[in-house]
Amino acid sequence: MDELTSAAVPPLRADDHVTGRGPEAIVYIDLACPACAAVWPRIRELPLELCFRHFPMTSKHPRSPALHAAAEAAAGQGALWEMADSLFAERGRVDDPHLWERAERFGLDLDRFQSDRRSGAVAERVQRDFRSGVRAGVAGTPAAFAEGAPLPGEVEAGLRGLTT
Repeated sequence: MDELTSAAVPPLRADDHVTGRGPEAIVYIDLACPACAAVWPRIRELPLELCFRHFPMTSKHPRSPALHAAAEAAAGQGALWEMADSLFAERGRVDDPHLWERAERFGLDLDRFQSDRRSGAVAERVQRDFRSGVRAGVAGTPAAFAEGAPLPGEVEAGLRGLTT
């Protein structure tokens, strides 16, 4: 992860994707990022109130926007976390047929999933998260914040430090 500036991250919003209990942490993730995939399973196990924010780094990962759109479309049907977990667990299976297969496996309405992932509302939501990360100084992923401030150093270690 690149170093973050001292800019504050926007606080939790009513429509943020949040799971868990414990200290609050906001994490900017690129669903096509190998570094994110490597730490994701361990981050998910931490006793945190974890907020997922989209940060597709298209210049490094051209498939990233499609993955974020799929995750956000799944979120509209209550399956963001399942989609994110599966995208990281099965990194070699991220083309459209694989996304539809996941949506079906999670019991999503496939027509709605397909429509939503191509919608302006989903694209705007992903971009809103991305813009908030840019304003907060995110230049690489994963990036984490607690109490509005960037966590210094390695993301997993910083998040673990919140739980002690």
